[in-house]
Amino acid sequence: MGRIRCVPLGAGQDVGRSCILLTIGDKNVMLDCGLHMAYNDDRKWPDFSYLSKSGNFNEVLDCIIISHFHLDHCGALPYFTEVCGYDGPIYMTHPTRAICPILLEDMRKVVVDRKGESNFFTSDDIRNCLKKVIPVSLQETVQVDEDLEISPYYAGHVLGAAMFKIKVAGQTVYTGDYNMTPDRHLGSAWIDACKPDLLITETTYAVTIRASKRSREQDFLKKVHECVMAGGKVLIPVFALGRAQELCLLVDEYWERMALKVPVYFSAGLTEKANQFYRLFIGWTNEKIKSTYMERNMFDFKHIQSFERHVADEPGPMVVFASPGMLHAGTSLDLFKKWCYDPKNMIILPGYCVPGTVGARVLAGEKIIETEKGQKYHVNLQVKNLSFSAHADAKGILQLIQMAQPRNVMLVHGEARKMAVLKKRIQMEFGIPCFDPGNGSTVTIKTEDMLPVALSNSAFQRVLDAKPAPGWSFEKVKPFSGLLQSDENLNCPRLLDAKEVEEELGLTPVHIRQRLRRPFDVKKALAMATDQRFPVKFEDERYAAMTLLTRALEHLARSMGLHFNVPRRYLEIRVGDVCVLLAPSGPSVIIQWLPDSEQLAARILAVVNSTLQ
Repeated sequence: MGRIRCVPLGAGQDVGRSCILLTIGDKNVMLDCGLHMAYNDDRKWPDFSYLSKSGNFNEVLDCIIISHFHLDHCGALPYFTEVCGYDGPIYMTHPTRAICPILLEDMRKVVVDRKGESNFFTSDDIRNCLKKVIPVSLQETVQVDEDLEISPYYAGHVLGAAMFKIKVAGQTVYTGDYNMTPDRHLGSAWIDACKPDLLITETTYAVTIRASKRSREQDFLKKVHECVMAGGKVLIPVFALGRAQELCLLVDEYWERMALKVPVYFSAGLTEKANQFYRLFIGWTNEKIKSTYMERNMFDFKHIQSFERHVADEPGPMVVFASPGMLHAGTSLDLFKKWCYDPKNMIILPGYCVPGTVGARVLAGEKIIETEKGQKYHVNLQVKNLSFSAHADAKGILQLIQMAQPRNVMLVHGEARKMAVLKKRIQMEFGIPCFDPGNGSTVTIKTEDMLPVALSNSAFQRVLDAKPAPGWSFEKVKPFSGLLQSDENLNCPRLLDAKEVEEELGLTPVHIRQRLRRPFDVKKALAMATDQRFPVKFEDERYAAMTLLTRALEHLARSMGLHFNVPRRYLEIRVGDVCVLLAPSGPSVIIQWLPDSEQLAARILAVVNSTLQ
């Protein structure tokens, strides 16, 4: 039995400094190496000391994988390679390799040149770091060494973002950030049914179900239009690549349609470079962009011009897209300080803001913002949060789990309270283990070893003709009961089915009914039943647990299309071929099943555990 170990060095029950240490067998892979935007001290870096107290990271790590160019996923990479001394291979996609150094240098200028911090990387560090990068293409399988291979999948989110499948003895999929909804310039994330032992997924919007994209776009344009018509200035903080292009496309089309003359500016200084990247990596965009590209580059905006700093002080309405997106530094923060006093003005925050950043504090409704230098700014402008974030919402996360069909799920890159809600939902709906570790906590997954066997044609045909096993959550799996027999004429054991065991070995198969007793806390069950307002007074307090289970298991049966029955109220529940009984004495339930229903029994046990925890 193999093992997969996972330790978040960052982004464990938190959004920021994504960095996961993945250990499969004797292989160690670092998944992302990000910076925390809310901190200015050493907490901005992942906890690299966990890897090696001596600082010899080359002996520990086999490779680093970077999912995309956002700084909370790649911002600590030059520090780790050039300051800490890691010298091994780094893998990322071609667009990520092209864009990373520009964003890293922009961040360095803000932190070092403007703020005067010393514990940071240099421009030379960025260049030297990127020399170690090995770019990869979508659907390419890269052999890192004899045993370790990686494969990138399209993630949407931003140009070049990828999910990665890491394969040694077991398989793990790491999503990075992804989007399951196609937008105006990128497609939706996709992965095949690779059935990994572990899926590590971001959970930025763990409990959010977004309104339709069309209604969000209409609401956004309405608010911008109303503000500028009333003479106000609209500040839209965005990161230079990604949502910036998405919203610029939207505003440019609207200005053209409405014949508006109010100036619109883009401040990031990356407009031209962004256009170059989209031309260079046109294959990463959606079908609409690709099909119209030869006639017109949709990123050559007609109504959006480059921003100059003096423009901020000019009278009259305007719209400015300014980076960065969380108001933690740069032009967007400078403009916010200038415009925040006037109630005619508006700030629209279209993406997620890490707790602790100015953007998060503004969204929380703080009326006085104090900066690091002790300056206080009164927030009188209108504040709007219209989610155009390119992260999957709760529905999208569940959709990806359904698509990949993992055996276990681990949640990262999210807020602890919201992750706990999603964790329970995943366990309930999919019946698989789900983990939400904090930074420095270890998750260990046991993986199944594969044993090749020989199967006769007649036995194989009987497998195909057999009834599907109830309870498998992703596909119809054929049940098989048999016996392994060593065979000197074959390179592997022979697998005999029940008919062959009886005919060739003279053995009569015996069906064994399996039972598992699961105790529960009566007082907790009563409290939960009271919270859920069951209109019943229980003759036996233990009946509260069976009442809760009846509702939960009926939901499971309905979602799986299985027969559900309660032959004896409060005493017995049947889902398919599995029976859940109230123990004759004591606060326990008994789950009873035949070997062919093993998968269903496992799912029911997961529901029982989550219901009676």
